[in-house]
Amino acid sequence: MSRFSAITDNPHDGRFNHKTGILVTNLGSPDAPTAKALRVYLAEFLSDPRIVEIPRLVWLMILHGIILRVRPKKSAKAYQSIWTEHGSPLVHISQQQTDKLAKLIKHSGFKNTEVVMAMRYGNPSIEAGLEALRDKGLTRIIVLPLYPQYSSPTTGSTFDAVADVLKKWRWVPELHFINGYHKNPLYIEALANTIAEDLAANGTPQKLVFSYHGMPKRFLDHGDPYHCLCQQTTRLVVEKLGLDKSLVETTFQSRFGKAEWLQPYTDATLASYPEQGIKDIAIISPAFSADCLETLEELEEENREIFEHAGGEKYRYIAALNDRDDHINALFDVIKPLL
Repeated sequence: MSRFSAITDNPHDGRFNHKTGILVTNLGSPDAPTAKALRVYLAEFLSDPRIVEIPRLVWLMILHGIILRVRPKKSAKAYQSIWTEHGSPLVHISQQQTDKLAKLIKHSGFKNTEVVMAMRYGNPSIEAGLEALRDKGLTRIIVLPLYPQYSSPTTGSTFDAVADVLKKWRWVPELHFINGYHKNPLYIEALANTIAEDLAANGTPQKLVFSYHGMPKRFLDHGDPYHCLCQQTTRLVVEKLGLDKSLVETTFQSRFGKAEWLQPYTDATLASYPEQGIKDIAIISPAFSADCLETLEELEEENREIFEHAGGEKYRYIAALNDRDDHINALFDVIKPLL
């Protein structure tokens, strides 16, 4: 069957089937927790000019001459510590989110929809996801990157990947691209719910840390709004819960390289707390819609160790929103006006 005939019951009756495709995307993961798989994944990830803004030729020489010879083995060990029987936690959880969102959309009366999950790097790819929607005859597509706070290296890069695929299509579909939802009321409510549940179960810590993924400070200097959007999310959650502002601190994690990144740094902040008499903390990472390497390994393991080594006594990580019903309701609320 030709692609043209696939989008119409009768090839003589026009071109549209009036169904909407939703492409739910996240960052991605290697196919396996091995050095070989990490080399493939990191080569794609670190080759993205949105991720590393070093002059291209210089960076590619560094990437292929040094980094891809050393980092895959180290990263593979980190992934091995979080890998499950379902494979990558990020991919598995993203699929669960996609399935529950699709069910909610249908249950809410929007029957003419198809929902597909894709990853910016690795598999299933953005191209595979878009092709799956096109093969179903859909000529209207909503792209929902699961990054609440817009940033160039995440949301911007996803747009690049979508555009790179569509520019090869003769017939480009009607496209709606959602570039963030950092202050959506239901998203804020879902975050507040997770924190309230933790406080009810474990008590109020001395500090509640909102740890967001970091980025080089020069991105902010050149106009990326991510830093400001993270601060807004924290403020809205604190207001929703009625928390004392002195209880809360916003930090940034996952930095690498020698350049200055957004501050304060999560690891340095945690290391400094015990000497200030702060030995009981809870930490949440609102930028991550699903638990992944940066939460399950970096926050749950590395940063816990940093805090405890410095003299901290109580450390608890509040899980990402994952496939909680209130989170799925929030995602539906984000796309509902476009359905």
